[in-house]
Amino acid sequence: MKMWSGRFSQGPDAEFEQWQRSFPYDRVLLPYEVAASRAHASALAKAGVLSGAELAATLSALDQIGREGVPQADNPAIEDVHHYVESRLVELAGGLALELREVGWKLHTGRSRNEQIATDLRLYVREQIDEVTHLLGEFAGAFIRQAEAAGGTAMPAYTHLQRAEPVLVAHWLLAYVEMFLRDIGRLADCRKRLNMCPLGSGAVAGTILPLDRDGMAAELGFASPAANSMDATSDRDFALEFVQALSLVALHLSRWAEEFILFASTEFGFVRLPEQYSTGSSAMPQKKNADALELVRGKAGRVFADATALFIGVKGLPLAYNKDLQETQQPVFSAAEQVCGMLRVAAGFMAAVGFDYERMQQTASCGFMNAQAAAAELVRQGVPFRRAHELVGRAVRLCAERGCELEQLSKQDYALCGIDAGEQFYAALALKEVLAVHNVPGGTAPARVRQALQTAKERLEDFRQASFEGARLQACRNGELKDPALAAEGSVPQGLKAKPSNSSGRHG
Repeated sequence: MKMWSGRFSQGPDAEFEQWQRSFPYDRVLLPYEVAASRAHASALAKAGVLSGAELAATLSALDQIGREGVPQADNPAIEDVHHYVESRLVELAGGLALELREVGWKLHTGRSRNEQIATDLRLYVREQIDEVTHLLGEFAGAFIRQAEAAGGTAMPAYTHLQRAEPVLVAHWLLAYVEMFLRDIGRLADCRKRLNMCPLGSGAVAGTILPLDRDGMAAELGFASPAANSMDATSDRDFALEFVQALSLVALHLSRWAEEFILFASTEFGFVRLPEQYSTGSSAMPQKKNADALELVRGKAGRVFADATALFIGVKGLPLAYNKDLQETQQPVFSAAEQVCGMLRVAAGFMAAVGFDYERMQQTASCGFMNAQAAAAELVRQGVPFRRAHELVGRAVRLCAERGCELEQLSKQDYALCGIDAGEQFYAALALKEVLAVHNVPGGTAPARVRQALQTAKERLEDFRQASFEGARLQACRNGELKDPALAAEGSVPQGLKAKPSNSSGRHG
């Protein structure tokens, strides 16, 4: 039976009926629909709509639906995930005592699918944020471990894709850690803003019953009820912000993939591709291709497309709910699935990748990358920087003509360029001194990098401790740990015991 058919004298066109259904993809929201329905049922009981026996029967049936999990088969008679839960609830109630057989029809009292989908999506996005954040932490940890392993090895840093100055390999790797820690921060901000509960908003004007909105919000781990019923049912800012944050994650992953692809080429030779994340050529036996990295780079475009689809879908909608909002679900599912998959592969790759430290160190010692250090030494001698820049530029030109490095020029050669090259000047050209001269917070001087590495480890450990506490709170909410004090402070609703895997209709 349709949830809305009483007003109509004839059924919908068969093609339109199938075309407008969302159950083929929104069934992924089943765990969240069950959790929200449990909270609503409890509120109905408090309001006197459900008796104690009816509440117990409803909760028991909802638990059964949750245990059954996301249905793998698409039932063409089911319109959406809300319809599925209600229909299954009625089926399960049919086996109860005669006076309870219609309890399934009571659950929708005082609520609307408009608030249901707004709540389900918030619960889904909140849990996906936690999953992506965990994966980002694992990925950042792989960079930190590789930075520790690199020790004091140097490599060229590039600007305009031209060799610029030498940096420690650890300094280069920690640059990516900063990117991904920013991503974690953006997701945390998004989580705070989305954590308002739409339940009790009704279709548009608020529920028709005196439901305990604070109680429903608390049961689902929300900070508070949403402040305005019209905004609550039509707001998709949280979805837009989430997918925008995922777009930046994908962008950072794509930049990382591109650089590692370049550095793995014969022309650079810095990165050694791990065989478990590479493929061969069907035609050329010698090839080892960076397919994992190339797919990470390629899939970023799909996440950007999901963000664009969301913005275009919402941009012209008047208040409050419009059916267009149904089309905002798939881009959210798709972006979450893509980014989680990218991060899992990327973390595995980063843990297994190797580096040619000897080549990196050798390349960092040539190509005039000590030129700025030479100019800095002249500045310490009292030469104005613009003048020092000009003089060292002359010396570089002379080296290019002779096919040698700055440290190979004689004092007489430097004198021809207008430079008084004493012992201290030559000492400043050594790689060790070139690195050490960048002795500022955030610089590549070895002491600064050691400090930055320790700070990164502490920040990651802080994140892991917070994640551990979050997992402990979740276990308490689910009854897996006996700690009522923690459970009361938890932010994970009962019924969400399993993390979602992928975000497509393949959930199981």
